[in-house]
Amino acid sequence: MVRVAISGVMGRMGRTIAKLGYEDRDVEIVAGIESPDCAHSHDTVGELIGVKELKSPITSDISEVIDLLDVLIEFSNSPEAVLSHARLLAADKNKKGMVIGTTGLSDGDIKELEELSKDFPVVFAPNMSIGVNLLFKLVEEAAKALKDKGFDIEVVEMHHRFKKDAPSGTAVKIVDILKKATGIEKVVYGRQGDYPEGRPSDEIGVFALRGGDVVGDHTVIFAGLGERVELTHKAGSRDIFARGAIEAAKWVKDKPAGLYDMMDVLGLR
Repeated sequence: MVRVAISGVMGRMGRTIAKLGYEDRDVEIVAGIESPDCAHSHDTVGELIGVKELKSPITSDISEVIDLLDVLIEFSNSPEAVLSHARLLAADKNKKGMVIGTTGLSDGDIKELEELSKDFPVVFAPNMSIGVNLLFKLVEEAAKALKDKGFDIEVVEMHHRFKKDAPSGTAVKIVDILKKATGIEKVVYGRQGDYPEGRPSDEIGVFALRGGDVVGDHTVIFAGLGERVELTHKAGSRDIFARGAIEAAKWVKDKPAGLYDMMDVLGLR
């Protein structure tokens, strides 16, 4: 049994994780954490998700519930909150675990997270979906196989109109994988203007589309002369991300200190 607290519990992902975690026999939802502006609109996680018997408190101060949890699942919209919680967990003598699905962290934020993870176990992944993490692996293998063989690389992602960051954290991760696999450093975000000599071969194109209620689509295109390879993942429900986060929480409990990702959780290394 893993005791889980959920940061950002009132958001879409937070509520979904709470519902699915409550239904999981290997998980106990012990607390919800929210910003001070929202935390007092509901007293308990059960009240939030319509389960009267779930009496776990909702608070804006993680220190009030830190002794209750084994793992914090972090899905707040605030990188500042992520780092604040990570600092508290790193300093806790009981070495709690942390699963971070929040996107939009800066390079500096990630560097600090890397340092903090030397003191406690952290799973940090821009996308918790099992299928998306398989996509990461397939993209890496395809990029290595097609390197220097005349294939242009384009990344296209689409999400709902309410998403706050663009490109998505998943697309950023895909680009990072492509750069490492191919050695290409130049990234172009969208295109406009003239190309008298055609598309340069030493760049990766990234396009972020926003509209409607799209949960999340990602496609990586390897376009050669006379043929094209496309790798696509389409998310039909946020449940896939919540289930992945719950699996990560089960996995990271009692792991040695370090910074992990879903590739580690799923054994795809």
